[in-house]
This record gives sequence, structure tokens and C-alpha cells, in this order.
Amino acid sequence: MLRWLAVLLLLPILSPAMTRSLPGNERSRQAATRVSEPLRAELHTLGAKWGAAIYVRIFKASDELEIWVDSGTRHQLLRTWPICTWSGELGPKQRQGDGQAPEGFYAVGPQQLNPASNYHLSFNLGYPNAYDRALGRTGDYLMVHGNCVSIGCYAMGDAAIEEIYTLVAAALAHGQDRVPVHIFPFRMDVGWEDLHAHSEWLPFWKELAPAYRAFADSGQPPKVAVDGQHYRLATD
Repeated sequence: MLRWLAVLLLLPILSPAMTRSLPGNERSRQAATRVSEPLRAELHTLGAKWGAAIYVRIFKASDELEIWVDSGTRHQLLRTWPICTWSGELGPKQRQGDGQAPEGFYAVGPQQLNPASNYHLSFNLGYPNAYDRALGRTGDYLMVHGNCVSIGCYAMGDAAIEEIYTLVAAALAHGQDRVPVHIFPFRMDVGWEDLHAHSEWLPFWKELAPAYRAFADSGQPPKVAVDGQHYRLATD
């Protein structure tokens, strides 16, 4: 029987007119004040409202973090931020202390926000997820954060994390149950398997590829489930 991951994009539990209370402090409030107005303008250009549902993708090889916004039938790319640094090599995190940044399908809920982070602002990716646990992988406190330093995390510049954190918090506050964060080693376009045919991680990366293709086809964040020790696309 499929065990649904927290990464599933669930229906909002709040009405659009309601907001959810989130962790916050003066730092996160000041950050939101600095970045909200230009972000609102960008959202408006795409036909999306403040607090619209978002989808986050990370690509290790190209040091990129994308945020896509729900503005109707298909999600649209809001912006791409450069990742300041991440540690380890291409491939998944396997155990505590290996210095690897995770790859796979994760999700961020309200209690994973940390406005009092030692690295400016941060949110916990939710590693290990059900798939990681099924494979006996270990580790904790894997974040996207600021301060441009990383041991297993995805570190952004402080200006970037203020924008990213504020967008994630706004989506959660306005009803998105969890923000999916899908982490890929690279863009899985035609020919990627040939380029990485000799990698030990090819079987694992083949577990990620269907979700990459599904988003390209549908423009909707793919729903992913765990079946034993495998990722599976979910069908409603």
C-alpha cells in the first residue's frame, strides 16, 4: 500500500480569506517588509496574488533554486535564485555526517520555518522523508538558509533567503498545506541518462526523473508517493 509522503500537494485546509499563524520574530518581519512590495509586483505580473501556492525546485549542478507560482492552469516561473553554496557531491544524502546535501522530494510545513536561525532565516527540508527512512538513511536539520555557508544544507545569500523565506511563509499563511521542495542533481532533459550512464547514482536518479517530466508536461507540481523503497508518481 502506498505511503503518502509529506511532499504531496494537498488541498488547502484554510479558505482563501483566512490566514494561518506562523513562527515569526522581528527579523522575519523586517525581512518581509523589505521584500514584499517588489515580490507582490512580480506576482501581479504573472496574474498571481500574494500568498498564492508555490512550488520550489533545486538543481545542484547549476546552483539554482526556482520558485514557481500557481496562477491558474499551469504554474509559472516567478524567479530563479543562485545557490551560494551546497556541500558534498552530486548524489543523495545517505547518513549523518557525510556532508551531502539531499536530493529527492521534500515538503515544508509551518513548523519547519525558523525565523531565529543562526543562518539569518531558514526552513527545514524534512529530511529524512519516508523514502530515505525506508533505505536506512540518517541525518537531520537539513535546511535552506542564508549566510552562504553549508554542511549538508543549501545556503543562499541573505538577500535571497529573505525573498524565498517570505514567499514560503506567505503561501503557508494563506492556505497552502505544505510547500513542495523537489531537489534534482541537474535538469533531466533529453540525453541526461547517456551523460551519466556510468554514475553509481543512475538508478536513484531514474527514481526522480518521472516527476521532472511530469511537471514539464502538466505545469502542475507532481504528487509523489513511496512504495517500499521506490518513489512513484501518484494518480488521483
